[in-house]
Amino acid sequence: MPISIRNIQAPIAAEMETFEHKFRQFMKSDVMLLDQIMNYIVRRKGKQIRPMFVFLTAGVCGGITESTHRGAALIELLHTATLVHDDVVDDSNYRRGFFSINALWKNKIAVLVGDYLLSRGLLLSVENTEYDLLKIVSTAVREISEGELLQIEKARRLDITEEVYYEIIRQKTASLISACCAVGARSAGASPEVIEKARVFGEKVGIAFQIKDDLFDYGEAEVGKPLGIDIKEKKMTLPLIYMLNRAGWSEKRRIIQIIKNESENPKRVAEVIDAVKKSGGIEYATQVMSRYVEEAKTVLDTLPESVFRTSLDQLVQYTIDRSK
Repeated sequence: MPISIRNIQAPIAAEMETFEHKFRQFMKSDVMLLDQIMNYIVRRKGKQIRPMFVFLTAGVCGGITESTHRGAALIELLHTATLVHDDVVDDSNYRRGFFSINALWKNKIAVLVGDYLLSRGLLLSVENTEYDLLKIVSTAVREISEGELLQIEKARRLDITEEVYYEIIRQKTASLISACCAVGARSAGASPEVIEKARVFGEKVGIAFQIKDDLFDYGEAEVGKPLGIDIKEKKMTLPLIYMLNRAGWSEKRRIIQIIKNESENPKRVAEVIDAVKKSGGIEYATQVMSRYVEEAKTVLDTLPESVFRTSLDQLVQYTIDRSK
């Protein structure tokens, strides 16, 4: 039976509760409209996976401090800002089953809200002279932007290699989880060597997390995002890259034509999914995901044994066992 988030969170349950209260304070504004939107954002928070990585890594690397709370808030503020802006860019009306900010308050307000969240994060660090934390998180935000742009550039040509794919997901997804772990270690006063270990651990977990997300596109879970959504959005995922690399010239051309010109046709998308499954792309991606998980756990095992390390190990497993 898969372990629950509640069990994983047990060693940091009190800290997470305190963090929730502090985060609400960090989000407050004297402008009534902004305060209303901030309350809406706080209410629709998800499983809090990112703050959990921050707190558990801090626990492993020396102990949770006030700086850990600010580091977790900084991650959440800057990440939420990128999501609000993302929804505007994608013209998306929903986020985690809730209406997006742009759907409820229109694009102009959504962009300004994203800017406000960015500024709150920057000020939180500067006011507490935590420039190391700010550097870690700002680097992650830069990488997320670069990864998104690299993906857009490559989606136009559909000529992506596995190496480019790993670079995209390292920047787009893994950079944020690695930042969570590096921030946790730094906030606990860990040495540069330990901070680097924490960063590498987070990066490997993040890559495994994204490959798991890729697999949802092929109906490899009961629940998850809609089947074939990545294909419709012309995103090149690992199972698809594997299939294209092994297909004959005419088959490769046929699949690329479907993705380029017929990705809105469910019947044609189903053909692509079927071709990927027959090629062994699902099994290959699953093996690669498992390899990254093992590498992450190997790095984790070099850190001191504790209840926090056990929970981190379980959190890694949770990210690849999840069904959505």
